[in-house]
Amino acid sequence: MEAVLEVKRLKKTYQKGKDLINAVEDISFQIQTGECLGLVGESGSGKSTVAKMIACLESVDQGEILLNGKAITGLKRKAQRAVYRDIQMVFQMPVDSFNPRIKLGEGIMESMINQGMRRNEAQIRAREYLEICGLSPDFADRYPYQVSGGECQRASIARAIAIQPHLLICDEATSALDVTVQAQIIRLLTQLKKEFGMSQLMICHDLALVQEVCDRVLVIHNGRVVEAGTPDEIIMNPREAYTKKLIESIL
Repeated sequence: MEAVLEVKRLKKTYQKGKDLINAVEDISFQIQTGECLGLVGESGSGKSTVAKMIACLESVDQGEILLNGKAITGLKRKAQRAVYRDIQMVFQMPVDSFNPRIKLGEGIMESMINQGMRRNEAQIRAREYLEICGLSPDFADRYPYQVSGGECQRASIARAIAIQPHLLICDEATSALDVTVQAQIIRLLTQLKKEFGMSQLMICHDLALVQEVCDRVLVIHNGRVVEAGTPDEIIMNPREAYTKKLIESIL
């Protein structure tokens, strides 16, 4: 398989008062075509910072990010548009990711129109992808405040996949939802991976969730990868004390 994404020795430092804090320190990994990779760790471990650097939402201090073999680090604003075509992100709070003044359908159409699609075609596709994500087409005519959290998250996934990105990043995409809705979203993400062969990067603090959808897992602690393997390898035979602590938190 070919690597959709390759991350090489990524580093990110923040200034906190007079101190420099290493949020991400020397992280490297690959994601293959059709693979789902989980980044797992406690809040503040650096996993969301990694995701934002990949999505060009945070600058990279050191290291390199390759998308389909091409470097995307340090791109100017105009050049980043091509990256947004191939990488889409689903956030933790779906309602906050939509403009409250426009209907869900308009929000889904926006990314397609920005990529040059005609409005009438984008309107048809928005309704099609709402259906793919388990919502009826009439959800396109609703505002974000008129739907539940789970329905809004499905709409945000529809928006992300409508332009058929090579990589879908889910940053704690289920953590704000109740257990039943979490399971529905996980099943949806698994289905999308199978049907579209879409590579996924799942940012999560819960090993039980990534076990259901991820092919491989990286455990991150203090900005570093401390353990890597399949979900079963990590959960059944953890090597690091930090990983054992994460596993104990879900038992």
